[in-house]
Amino acid sequence: MLYLDTAATTPVRREAIEAMWPYLTGDFGNPSSTHELGRRAAHAVQAARETVAHQVGARASEVVFTSGGTEADNLAVKGIALAEPRGRHVVTSAIEHEAVHESVDHLRRLHGFDVSILPVDADGLIDPVDLAQSLRPETTLVSIQHASNEIGTIQPIRRLADLAHEVGARFHTDAVQSAADLKLGLDELGVDAISIAGHKLGAPKGIGALIVRGGVPLEPVLNGGGQERERRSGTENVPGIVALATAFALAALERPRHNQLVAVRDAIIAGVRERVPDALVTGSRSHRLPGHVSFCFPGTSGEAVLLELEQRGIVCSSGSACAAGRDEPSAVLLALGIPPEVAQTAVRITLPLDATPAWVPEIVERVAAGIGAVRALAS
Repeated sequence: MLYLDTAATTPVRREAIEAMWPYLTGDFGNPSSTHELGRRAAHAVQAARETVAHQVGARASEVVFTSGGTEADNLAVKGIALAEPRGRHVVTSAIEHEAVHESVDHLRRLHGFDVSILPVDADGLIDPVDLAQSLRPETTLVSIQHASNEIGTIQPIRRLADLAHEVGARFHTDAVQSAADLKLGLDELGVDAISIAGHKLGAPKGIGALIVRGGVPLEPVLNGGGQERERRSGTENVPGIVALATAFALAALERPRHNQLVAVRDAIIAGVRERVPDALVTGSRSHRLPGHVSFCFPGTSGEAVLLELEQRGIVCSSGSACAAGRDEPSAVLLALGIPPEVAQTAVRITLPLDATPAWVPEIVERVAAGIGAVRALAS
């Protein structure tokens, strides 16, 4: 079985398991406790905070641990927008993760914010001109995904963030999908806040972080004991936090190896298009995550193709795992101008780091045969 769904989740790294194990067993203390077990846990959390901060060029005090990417996005969008006194206007794009879309909609419905949704071109790229035209003196926050989990397109975040800052707005980027592949940095990207999730990096599910630049006001979304410097409440997930820091540091070391996936990715795209000439590649070809392949296969059903491919030993998906099971076309693909009946045929293949060119013929053969089988049944 070939697991080609790393954009949905990744296996937990052995090193992350080993790092977190002591905090599941002997060192199980609450970091808020003053006894020795609590102090050990608190020390582990602080060390992990420093490790995560180092990966993005931040200070340890700028790292807020969360339950995952969704909470980090909620905290960034709601927390910054509600804490900033400058105005009630936010900007995002038509292809954001639902955690951002729903948070923005929450601001609109419950807090009276005005919302601007930026369009994208056929490759899923945002035109900086569109952002510049949408910005106002009262714009509080711009939130744009670093790279799309569905189509792999990488946005020009630095340029977009600079535009937002020209009018005094804050800029948040959801880097959940890009953190393993691309170097992140508050200064390099020019952003005020970055969201990451452990399970996309080789840590367990249920842990993430929001890195928010010092001086950026942040209204808590979860109220209680204020464990994360009054920005997020709840007893810290010490094992998860330790695993996240371990996995993130290892992912950063491995990033140069991700370049080898570009050749594998492009060979899969070329091979599938040769065997299935009407296959539609979605997303940008030149601004794309290294191991990300996404197609639409007109005249098929995406779900039928996935089932057929699983029978042939390939595990992949139709797009965002967070929206799986819904009987409607992807809003991301619709935003690219893809017709609904074609968007329903989406298949996403995302490669693990150990994928090599030797994998390509087998993947292409199985995909082409699977598409042929589905079309034969439908005819």
